[in-house]
Amino acid sequence: MKMIIILFIFGIVLTVWGIYRMRTDDGLFGENQRNKNIFNLILLGQASGIGQFLSGIVCIIVGIIVLIMEQ
Repeated sequence: MKMIIILFIFGIVLTVWGIYRMRTDDGLFGENQRNKNIFNLILLGQASGIGQFLSGIVCIIVGIIVLIMEQ
C-alpha cells in the first residue's frame, strides 16, 4: 500500500513539474510554445516538459491499476 501512495505522489509531482516546464522552457526552434515543446520532446525525450507530464500520467494510471488489482 505504501508503494502505491509513493507512486501516486511521484506521478503528481511529475505531472505538475511537466506542466511548469511546458510553460517556461525555451526551445531552439519553433515560433510558438507548442512547437518548442514538441521539438524539446523529440530532442530531449523524457527530460522535456511533455515527457515529464506524460510520465506522470502513466504513473498515476499504473497506480490505479495496481490498486484495483489488489482488491
